[in-house]
Amino acid sequence: MPARQRITQEIAVRGGWISFARYMELALHAYYSGAAQKFGPGGDFVTAPELGTLFGRTLARGLPFERILELGAGSGKLAETLLEELDCEYFILETSAALRERQRERLGDRVTFLDRLPERFRGAILANEVADALPVHLVAWTTQGIRERGVRLDSGAFAWEDRPASGALLEEASKIEVPVPYLSEIGLAARAWMRSLAQSLEEGLILVIDYGFPRREFYHPQRSTGTLMCHYRHRAHADPFAHPGEEDITAHVDFSALAEAAHEAAARVLSYATQAQFLVNCGITEVLERANAENALRYAPIAAQAQKLLSPAEMGELFKVLAVGRGEMPPLAGFSHGERSHSL
Repeated sequence: MPARQRITQEIAVRGGWISFARYMELALHAYYSGAAQKFGPGGDFVTAPELGTLFGRTLARGLPFERILELGAGSGKLAETLLEELDCEYFILETSAALRERQRERLGDRVTFLDRLPERFRGAILANEVADALPVHLVAWTTQGIRERGVRLDSGAFAWEDRPASGALLEEASKIEVPVPYLSEIGLAARAWMRSLAQSLEEGLILVIDYGFPRREFYHPQRSTGTLMCHYRHRAHADPFAHPGEEDITAHVDFSALAEAAHEAAARVLSYATQAQFLVNCGITEVLERANAENALRYAPIAAQAQKLLSPAEMGELFKVLAVGRGEMPPLAGFSHGERSHSL
């Protein structure tokens, strides 16, 4: 069933209104279940692993674990690179049947596919650009109070409608001090997701790599229209009603909320840093030097990857790396300098 029709039916069943979180959940389920290419030049957006092998080869230097579980493995490119660099047992948890099939074609029997999060896992759980696609609630702080922005039908088209916030959403929104009027997102699903990961982790590391901010920056007075963004054929725009089920819908990650959720699950926040600092700590310059020594002709494109990954104007500063752990583990090379967990 087309996403637009499925969402329309949901609105009707729910009495004419659904939360934006539910709209986003339905739209993204259809999007990631579809056969169209999502990643790379022929898709809608490019992730760090799709730039080439530099990201994965550098990340491997900061993963001293014999077992790795990747969440939402996309095209399988990161898994492919890590398996070339590491001698490890590799697991993938992928909810999209279409993406899982592509990953299986690419990786064969080198990985084990899981249908659900293990009750107990020892090793590293890796989530690269996963948290930004978890459904978020849209919240409007107004002179009339705190309201939740949802979706209704207007002559058959999707339209916004605000209703008074309630329950857990109102409780969380009431803790946030922002100037009025103000519109932003609260990721209740992301908090529940992190609690589940932390509860599953018996010993080891959870590594979340994504674009976002600590709370004081996320809800900055100048960010008064939120962070919601859509990606369609490499064009970014802010209208989630434009191509439901055919485009990616994302919001920046509130890393403070993820840290709090991990703490609630009795896990430890180990470190937090920018992607640029993390990759430099992991030895990206040494990987570049090795690539140059192996084949000078390949150095230029790999250096271009480094520019994208490290530049403050690209992914270097906006992307962050959060490490959550439980039990004993070796030192984490990626956080040897520039650690910023105090900002959470």
